[in-house]
Amino acid sequence: MANMGKYCKAYMIDRFRAYPSWRENSENTRVEKAEGSEEEAPRVLGEDSFLYLQENYTVTDGIYLDENVIFDDVTDEWKKYCDETLGFEIPVYEPIEIKSAEPESKDEVKE
Repeated sequence: MANMGKYCKAYMIDRFRAYPSWRENSENTRVEKAEGSEEEAPRVLGEDSFLYLQENYTVTDGIYLDENVIFDDVTDEWKKYCDETLGFEIPVYEPIEIKSAEPESKDEVKE
């Protein structure tokens, strides 16, 4: 079963291809139905394709953390490229406190 991470961000493929050490594993693309056909075939990555940068800095062809991995050569240099060039930042959500509703007093009259 596919593992959904907590965060990923989509980028156009040319942003990844601009990284000097980019090596894409295009054999791991998603399988899609060909237009006008019922046959399934691996997706061809074109200039208008989007890929997903995952929280663990791997790149996938889809939102799942562990499926269709296109790039997994995670180095400090790659992380720096993602952070500084792509502006990748995993959001930190502050916990919020939800207050309980106070019970109505018996003296209050509802109108």
